[in-house]
Amino acid sequence: MERAGAAPALFIMGGAPLLHPESQVFEGMLSGWRDQQLARNLSKGTIEDRLSAVQRFQRFTNERPWTWRPADVEEYTSHLRCDGRERSHSTIRGYHGHVRLFLEYVSDPRYEWTAVSERLFGTHPSQVFFEWNTAVHVSEYEGRPGRRALTQGGAPAVLRLRRRPGRRCSHVGPQGLVASDAGRDRDEGHLRVGTASP
Repeated sequence: MERAGAAPALFIMGGAPLLHPESQVFEGMLSGWRDQQLARNLSKGTIEDRLSAVQRFQRFTNERPWTWRPADVEEYTSHLRCDGRERSHSTIRGYHGHVRLFLEYVSDPRYEWTAVSERLFGTHPSQVFFEWNTAVHVSEYEGRPGRRALTQGGAPAVLRLRRRPGRRCSHVGPQGLVASDAGRDRDEGHLRVGTASP
């Protein structure tokens, strides 16, 4: 039984010559990765985002996965940070993660893309995304402060206070409802929270 995402027999056996081997093998890799992710029951949106990130990286390098180098990652990251578009740290880290996953797939011998690449190109894909050349996760929360979730201790405190009658709320702040007098509960040292008036 053939493994979902495995290289097609045409590429493995090499019966008929390929007209455009570099393009055909790269497209086969993308198609195989799509199949492998579908077999894992990932959403189509996730799969398309990942494939787009790989295609974007390939267009930037103008190379195929079996010739990608760690220096390509650094140049790509510099391009993403300096091309005039504001990208968040987490967006760049996401792009890195998507291409890293693709390289894990094509360099896994179970899918036979390494054997295909060796036979046709004399080399094979390998991982070029490492901790030292990619964006790392630097804090618990990287988004805009106004969108930050409650702290670990904050959520239980809000739930406890919600069970008690609270003061009228004057507005909704970045972390939820704020009491009109912004007073503190003297017993527990927590901000009182109530429901907003209609």
